[in-house]
Amino acid sequence: MAVFVFQGVRLLDATGPVEVFASANDFGGRYQIQLVSQDGGEVITAAGTRLVADVSADDMCEPCDVLVIPGGPDWETLIKDDALLDVVRRLSAKANCTASVCTGAFLLAAAGLLDGRRAATHWRNSRQLALRFPAVQVEADAIFVRDGRVMTSAGVSAGIDLALAIVEEHYGAQVARAVAKDMVVFMQRPGGQSQFSVRSRAPHTRQDMLRRVLDAVAEDPGANHTLSAMARRAGVSTRQVTRLFEKVGTTPARYVEQVRLEAAQAMLETGDDPLAVVARRTGFGSPESLRRAFVRHLSVTPGAFRSRFRTTGTAAHGRPETEAVAQ
Repeated sequence: MAVFVFQGVRLLDATGPVEVFASANDFGGRYQIQLVSQDGGEVITAAGTRLVADVSADDMCEPCDVLVIPGGPDWETLIKDDALLDVVRRLSAKANCTASVCTGAFLLAAAGLLDGRRAATHWRNSRQLALRFPAVQVEADAIFVRDGRVMTSAGVSAGIDLALAIVEEHYGAQVARAVAKDMVVFMQRPGGQSQFSVRSRAPHTRQDMLRRVLDAVAEDPGANHTLSAMARRAGVSTRQVTRLFEKVGTTPARYVEQVRLEAAQAMLETGDDPLAVVARRTGFGSPESLRRAFVRHLSVTPGAFRSRFRTTGTAAHGRPETEAVAQ
């Protein structure tokens, strides 16, 4: 098991998978873990922490089962470093499986290792990955993706999800489940990345009339946002409203539902309001409509979402999860 580290690497991208593989050894795994740097020297992570490599890329002669390529905040500079990309290619050639974490997908893509493959990265960077590397089929909502001998995962902590999947593949579900319990993480995280990207995907436009409509929905998701109400607000016909939304890649109904869903997520994460109140304030009307939207978009019910993703500030005070029965 080799983890490639470099100057500016994100700390958890590298150490998250390492912790999973090390924990697996406590439950019957036999992983030998090496940190590999370009020259064998130490690197300074984006957090300022120093990591000491075990071996240089040139001295890593033995093939490995899995090569982990972490990401870094300054990925735009990293993908222009030809020497670094050459190391990625050489190390990948020695690995049975190459797995990236977060923006590590950009290193794989720039090295040509994702051409024609499906891939995932952090939701904030998925559009950039698709635009810069059109030969890559980006799956924007995936926690991790496997395509042949290459695996790619979403942002930061998703590297733990990816590593657990690798452990399960190598040693079975029982060992992977034991590791997940030991680390107090999900064996299989419910939902996709969309549940973590609240208010990140609002369409961008310079047209004032459409901007007014978009802002009105975001400011008060529970208000009347039918197509005719939007048209009156913009001062145009309903057909023109539909055309304006088409130009930013969505539909009026889809945008309204997405904003309402994100508003409901925020209420569930931070408060104890009953589901009926959440549904009414966010425009869904009823708990059943709210439940259908959550299951359709996030593959999880509102009650389950609240219990799994609410803030630690709410959970720390020991308040009971009274809404779980109202899923």
